[in-house]
Amino acid sequence: MKAKKITLSLAVLGLMGLQACQPSAPKRTFEPIETKETTENTTETASKTSEAEQLIHPDKLQLVYPKTEKGNQSDDYFGQKVADPYRWLEKDTDPKVEAWVAKQEKLSRNYLDALPGREALKDRLEKIWNYNRYSAPRKEGGYYYYTKNTGLQNQSPLYRSASLSPLKEELVLDPNTLSKDGSVSLMGLWFSKDGRYLSYAISKSGSDWRTIKVMDLKTKKVLADEVNWVRYSNVSWFENGFFYSRYDANEAEDKYSRKNEFHQLYYHRLGQKQAEDELIFADRSHPNYNFSPEVTEDENYLLIYSTASTSGNGIYYKNLKQKDAGIEVLVSNFDYDYSLVNNKGSRLYFKTNYKAPNYQLLEIDLKQAEEKNWRSILPEQKEALESVIMLGDQFVANYIKDVRNQLRVYDAKGEYKGRLHLPKVLGSDSPVDISSLRAFPNGQGGSYSVSAFTIPTTACTFELKSRKSETWQAPKLAFNPQDFVTRQVFYTYKNGKETVRIPMFITHKKGLKADGKRPTLLYGYGGFNISIMPSFALERIPLLEAGGIFAVANIRGGGEYGKDWHQAGTQLNKQNVFNDFIQAAEYLVKEGYTNPDKLAIEGRSNGGLLVGACMTQRPDLFKVAFPIVGVLDMLRYQEFTIGRFWAADYGLSSDEKQFKHLYAYSPVHNVKAQKYPATMVMTADHDDRVVPAHSFKFAAALQANAQGNAPALLRIDRSAGHGAGKPTAQRIEEIVDKLAFMQFNLMD
Repeated sequence: MKAKKITLSLAVLGLMGLQACQPSAPKRTFEPIETKETTENTTETASKTSEAEQLIHPDKLQLVYPKTEKGNQSDDYFGQKVADPYRWLEKDTDPKVEAWVAKQEKLSRNYLDALPGREALKDRLEKIWNYNRYSAPRKEGGYYYYTKNTGLQNQSPLYRSASLSPLKEELVLDPNTLSKDGSVSLMGLWFSKDGRYLSYAISKSGSDWRTIKVMDLKTKKVLADEVNWVRYSNVSWFENGFFYSRYDANEAEDKYSRKNEFHQLYYHRLGQKQAEDELIFADRSHPNYNFSPEVTEDENYLLIYSTASTSGNGIYYKNLKQKDAGIEVLVSNFDYDYSLVNNKGSRLYFKTNYKAPNYQLLEIDLKQAEEKNWRSILPEQKEALESVIMLGDQFVANYIKDVRNQLRVYDAKGEYKGRLHLPKVLGSDSPVDISSLRAFPNGQGGSYSVSAFTIPTTACTFELKSRKSETWQAPKLAFNPQDFVTRQVFYTYKNGKETVRIPMFITHKKGLKADGKRPTLLYGYGGFNISIMPSFALERIPLLEAGGIFAVANIRGGGEYGKDWHQAGTQLNKQNVFNDFIQAAEYLVKEGYTNPDKLAIEGRSNGGLLVGACMTQRPDLFKVAFPIVGVLDMLRYQEFTIGRFWAADYGLSSDEKQFKHLYAYSPVHNVKAQKYPATMVMTADHDDRVVPAHSFKFAAALQANAQGNAPALLRIDRSAGHGAGKPTAQRIEEIVDKLAFMQFNLMD
């Protein structure tokens, strides 16, 4: 392959803070395209050649970071003084902070733009990204609705067709027309029961704040109705309007970081202004409770879910067919999770972990709603129950068996009828992720999406009588999924007195030799009962094509094995999560896949905490680290937006025992003077879930303490939030930066 000449000059780049010593050009072990400087037929000067060579040697390149002022803030936790010198960075609207951020952005952008191979990576990523992809169809009224992206569209438009085959495609709503840069996204679709109206949520710049709009699907005209200040709420139709929850209006400068309190449930009637909406439910004695509505399919009952954290919910209900019916309590505590599957008259079916850590399907008859009368339809099994749908008198249940989904069919009495078979191309026991499982209104079938680590999301339909599935829309790709292989391993280790067994997926090219030198990216999450399934991510393909390895460790704290697995990684057990992940890295080294100089780790949100904790506890084990939109200040996370909801997983620093545990692993508080992996801390300016202050403070601490030449960059997306709704163009830029950073810093 022809070499790509590098003629970049440090002076031209204006790096100012970049300093380098002059090494010889090293041998490459991870590059999609060879970019090493060549002296053959070159007319560049010696000084430029040496500068180019400096740009391809990670261990000699030094960064001079923007000066970060240290304040004298100190807090007293149960008699222990804890310094917080970067508290001033929490106020991201302060001109002083904005100036600091601008300097950080300039340094990071100059470094990243100068990386060799970056443009080749971008070209390849854009090529493989450019394919049609469909969501699973849903039947509403007389149409099937689905989203489709032609490849590089920033957002996916909504379409409909009167039939699935032949497809008579009709554009319904194109979010790409809502902004010039694609930063306005669709974040929820809710159809009226008769299919006449669509309410949809739009988000600006990735914020969790939503605006609800309404479209008349008969005319495809957007109505004047508009509902604002919606956050963390379902929308549920009833008659000629819908229920929703919101906070009070907040136009304050710090609206993206201040605490959100007093969630309230309203009813909006079509044609009226939001100021006229009817207040249905509020609890002024509990400012931290959230409420979300759900109307049963037959419109007989309104359910109101109440939550105080990310685990457990209470339930209120109201009979909508009885005039002047009050709101009744069905579940008064937050001990278990409940989600409605469907109903038959007064009999409601819930997926719940009530007395069933792996979840069960429970029937509650509102005519005799006392707990003693509750009846299990699908009792708990050894596999975790992820979701259930109801089709007539039968149920299709999606189970997780060793971190792979299986669809099982049951009759009304809970009798097992057999597996729902996947399309032949996937195989019945392939490690797959099944999502968006839906029933069609006729009760005879439905749809779902399925993917695997190297198989993009494929939209499928199924027929219940035969229990067979068909591929409805399969992607046509610029790479061959059959070139790669995924295998699952289980590693064990002693964690105190217990022996722990953790599953991990390892994906790479077929026939790849495990020589202990393979560039490897290890990914993890480990929190909030969330299962990290074997789903597809385009960003992994260039790594795999280049002979690299992608590994996912299904560590405790997630939901892969039910409630017990989750709780084994929460609060005072949180260190288990980090131990599990560190042992995954040790396994990859021990088994000859890679070594610490070729190992990168990545995690997002709670996974960003995972990376931050592991790189501060075992900096010797990793060469590159990506803590992305991470929860990194464990003593103050509850002070911002909805951070208090995470206390069920983390605990609170206001509790003495929990404080000691949090302080022991909080990434911001455990950075010290030593060598760390090459780190790119990543956040976004409109992240109002995990506020940027976490990343700002962690990056500042790393830059002040890191020894050696490994970079500690702060990368900040503009007009973006926690991740959802990010435009395609922006996502590609983010991924290219990550891959180029990893490629450069894993060189020999």
